[in-house]
Amino acid sequence: MSKHALILGGAKSGKSRLALALAEAAGGRRVFLATAQAGDGEMRERIRRHQAERGPQWSTLEEPLDLAGALRGADAEGAVMVVDCLTLWLSNLMTVAQLANDQIEDKCRELARLLPGLQAQVILVANEVGLGIVPDNALARAYRDLAGSLNQRLAQVCGRVILVTAGLPLALKGPPLGQ
Repeated sequence: MSKHALILGGAKSGKSRLALALAEAAGGRRVFLATAQAGDGEMRERIRRHQAERGPQWSTLEEPLDLAGALRGADAEGAVMVVDCLTLWLSNLMTVAQLANDQIEDKCRELARLLPGLQAQVILVANEVGLGIVPDNALARAYRDLAGSLNQRLAQVCGRVILVTAGLPLALKGPPLGQ
């Protein structure tokens, strides 16, 4: 079974906290791969606060677009990498890189193909965006569809999939937490 994990949930559900706890329990060199960009003062402060909370035992890589390249570059035996978050990465591909949907699908397939060959354990964090109403515009529908496809693709290659709601984790695939 794959050593990788996918953690899904809504905004502020406790996904990132769980990902960090799983990484710390795994031991080894810890790498936080951030996909967020500090576009304004509030986001810069949020990033600074999160880095301080993780502490000096974590190294941080910021990569908003080339996620597969960053994972390849940081890969090492015994390392654990937390990718936070995939839905921001998708947003960056759509709005910053302005890639077409088929190009984004290619990048998602590349990520799913890459994971099984990595030596490090990878813990992926993503928002579950498909539980609400159907969005009223084409861009939002495309975003929701791409996020859902990415989550399904990664759930297939990860040995553990966890849904977090209100800070409570539910194991969807793989061993329950604590095992």
